[in-house]
Amino acid sequence: MSKIAIEFGIDQALEALGIQNINNGTSTGTENFSSGEIIESYSPVDGALIGKVKTTSKGDYEKVMVTATEAFKIWRAKPAPQRGEIVRQFGNRLRELKAPLGKLVSYEMGKSYQEGLGEVQEMIDICDFAVGLSRQLHGLTMHSERPGHRMYEQYHSLGVVGIISAFNFPVAVWSWNTALAWICGDVCVWKPSEKTPLCGVACQNIAAEVFKANGLPEGISCLINGDYKVGEFMTQDGRIPLVSATGSIRMGKIVAQAVAARLGKSLLELGGNNAIIVTPNADIKMTVIGAVFGAVGTAGQRCTSTRRLIIHESIYDQVKDAIVAAYEQLRIGNPLDENNHVGPLIDTDAVAMYKAALEKVVAEGGKLIVAGGVLGGEGYESGCYVKPAIAEAENHFEIVQHETFAPVLYLLKYSGEVENAIAIQNGVVQGLSSAIMTNNLREAERFLSVAGSDCGIANVNIGTSGAEIGGAFGGEKETGGGRESGSDAWKIYMRRQTNTINYTTELPLAQGIKFDL
Repeated sequence: MSKIAIEFGIDQALEALGIQNINNGTSTGTENFSSGEIIESYSPVDGALIGKVKTTSKGDYEKVMVTATEAFKIWRAKPAPQRGEIVRQFGNRLRELKAPLGKLVSYEMGKSYQEGLGEVQEMIDICDFAVGLSRQLHGLTMHSERPGHRMYEQYHSLGVVGIISAFNFPVAVWSWNTALAWICGDVCVWKPSEKTPLCGVACQNIAAEVFKANGLPEGISCLINGDYKVGEFMTQDGRIPLVSATGSIRMGKIVAQAVAARLGKSLLELGGNNAIIVTPNADIKMTVIGAVFGAVGTAGQRCTSTRRLIIHESIYDQVKDAIVAAYEQLRIGNPLDENNHVGPLIDTDAVAMYKAALEKVVAEGGKLIVAGGVLGGEGYESGCYVKPAIAEAENHFEIVQHETFAPVLYLLKYSGEVENAIAIQNGVVQGLSSAIMTNNLREAERFLSVAGSDCGIANVNIGTSGAEIGGAFGGEKETGGGRESGSDAWKIYMRRQTNTINYTTELPLAQGIKFDL
């Protein structure tokens, strides 16, 4: 273990999370039976090897699915409020382990320790939400056109839910899906990112502990590890009625096609190319705070990260100067040190993508006003630390049209009315998160109107990142159209059934049809 890991207690965190053997492997609880190859997890913080897990072979996967499908028969039969009690216990265990799990998230993924703690808090929050939801899985009643008949809708458990999550939120997004799926009576098979496998093992250990303490089968929560080939086991498996996948647009299109080919359901949370519109009526101080955090938080590796800042020409220079001045104050370094604002990118491949984006924007005619660059030397030995960069650009640039998963912010200028800015914002294929900074009520309402933002999330006077679990999370267009977390997102994890009951001694037909025998 590295000096940084020792100094910040990573060994103790791993031990608290039940990760004592670095060869944890595939698990459907505490049992390890994987026969696949080894994935080594290196921290982007210092380049040190944290641990190893075994990938899931096809044979391993079949064992997992047998375990999960058998567990489903038991779990679905429990009343939803009883399932809620189990989720409540899981949330309480997360409260107890918040510090070590947050530390592991920070060290394995590279986000700041405060963001790691915040991610675990999201897990706790969604558990609280799900516990309340366990008594509110409401259907509808409606009037029948036939005398002596009653009609209503009800929701039933769906089955095995497959979850494919990304490295940038290695635990929270899993919990958004899992907590709701569990409440709905489903069981889950989870493939975490191969870049953050130990976070998956930690969560599985916590869940397995809770289920075991309650005498419940381990297959309610299952873990598989590996790359896209392991994910294909789920996308092509007719025993999994719903696959929830978070990742790139490219990945999402592959998943959607595979699942649709077998007429399954997919819940997709894909790329974002999020913008903040800054009108002449904006509070500049609030704008700077929202834009800077949105652009550099998690080193620009959030699907809701701010990629574009669309500024009215009358205040363009003022906003630009304020943003550049704020970037000069950023501290880049070990994310476990709470004095730092920005940690590393996930790996050197991400660094190469960052460098290519900066070269591309200049080649297309843009101008770097905060040059960026890769950091080296003491404290940056992993090769994953970069300087957040800012470029003046045009929305039609090819590089601006694509999501760069790194701290690169593009400044775009608009003139005239707010509708012109909205057109620029909507002029990309992604449709996840959006924001407007204005104190003008009419501008705000135009932004939120049917002719306004085309994104799944539209904010006024807050940035593009930092969604609350109470609202449904997701986006439109090539972001995938999925919705997770709050509101009525639970419905996708269940199957809807319409019921009609005839309590008469006759059998009248609908629409007045006569069929006498």
